[in-house]
Amino acid sequence: MQARFEAAAGRTAPPGEIWIGDDAALVVDSGGGPLLLATDLVVAGVHVDLDLCTVADLGFKAVMVTVSDLAAMGARPDHLLVSVAAPPGTDLDGLGAGVAEATTATGCVVVGGDLSTAPVVMVSVAAVGSIPPGPEVGGENEISPGQGVLSRSGARAGDSLFVTGPLGSSSAGLRILQAGVSDAEAARGSSALVQAHRRPVARLAEGETARLAGATAAIDISDGLAADVRHVADASGVGIALDHVPVAMGATEDEALGGGEDYELILATADPDGLVAAFESAGLRLPILIGRCTEDPEQRMLAGSDLPQLGWRHLFG
Repeated sequence: MQARFEAAAGRTAPPGEIWIGDDAALVVDSGGGPLLLATDLVVAGVHVDLDLCTVADLGFKAVMVTVSDLAAMGARPDHLLVSVAAPPGTDLDGLGAGVAEATTATGCVVVGGDLSTAPVVMVSVAAVGSIPPGPEVGGENEISPGQGVLSRSGARAGDSLFVTGPLGSSSAGLRILQAGVSDAEAARGSSALVQAHRRPVARLAEGETARLAGATAAIDISDGLAADVRHVADASGVGIALDHVPVAMGATEDEALGGGEDYELILATADPDGLVAAFESAGLRLPILIGRCTEDPEQRMLAGSDLPQLGWRHLFG
């Protein structure tokens, strides 16, 4: 698909730009500045079960999963286009309320979109983001295209690998919702997991802090740790040796490895102490060291064994 689009355009990404293959695209605007572009799609029955969640949850999630791609680049969301396709009778006010809650939480604004009928509810969000300059960029505090942007392909052998939080919460929350929780005390105990599934949080502050601290690569965990750390390794041409998996309370290791939709960040850095110090200084939850990148580009290990082949994949045939 990528080759077809490049052939149609008659060119590939010029130096300083990032096209298909990363969490977001980076292009140069007419003024010569960097512009981040990301899009995502949330479909009822695929990404959200409306028997277990509300249309407001779906709208909230559609925004968060899109801006999470900008978080993985160390960028901030500025403007959104939100398009909705839904059956007649859908609670569009409720859906819009969820979208609005997410934009308030992430500091961006909806500036347009489209509306259509469809057999199921679908929300497509396109985000335009920017790369705020930091103190490490030049004497005039300016940033040039491509400078300092996190990508999947920047990790190097010897880099330490971190995640921004325990994993498996969303998958565990879905499991709890599907099972049904009748006991009030059990329901209260699982509320954080259920909330993680219904209302994921994009780690925007963490992505920006990691970028400013000199992280070399990043990706958000949408498909599961086992799948997404492979994406970093494949793009960077490095091996992976994980020591352990941080599992959220109430989740299982399989949910942490392959459940997906956690939207925590995987971060690679050559300066682990500097990364931890930057998070501490920013008042953020400290990142968790999970392993390192290695020289052998074929290596995919967890605690001395092969990293399991887990994670979400859309199947088209």
